[in-house]
Amino acid sequence: MTITAYIGIGANLGDARAMVEYAIAKLRSLPQTQFEQASSLFITAPIDSSGDDYINAVVAVNTELEALALLEHLQALELSCGRERPYRNAPRTLDLDLLLYGQQIIDVPHLNVPHPRMTERAFVLIPLLQLDPFVQIPGKGAAHQFAPAVADQGIRKL
Repeated sequence: MTITAYIGIGANLGDARAMVEYAIAKLRSLPQTQFEQASSLFITAPIDSSGDDYINAVVAVNTELEALALLEHLQALELSCGRERPYRNAPRTLDLDLLLYGQQIIDVPHLNVPHPRMTERAFVLIPLLQLDPFVQIPGKGAAHQFAPAVADQGIRKL
């Protein structure tokens, strides 16, 4: 069965723009997965963290991979790009988050879908809504209803 999944991408260490573009290119070759589309790139200030501004994007894929298998591929890509996790919300070379996996709600160790803070982050909502203005967040409703609450978070399209 094919599932539409949305993946959030962010980076703020090194050449963050090049890293996000590289990640988008690598996501095009995930096994058992068809790349659908990528949002524009956006620049945002760190939230609950410090460091340089982030470059963010969201991609949509249709995948036959189970959610945990998809997560394993995302984490392997992060590691191959030098991702470290010294502390929560640390600056990063590459961050890949499984935001949505169809209409499934998943709550297992190491994976919570929908991503628990996606409705609180302009850097997730704005690119997600660019891809699908009518996207639904399982258990929460239409994603667009959360946009006004993040309107004060600085975000601009590159």
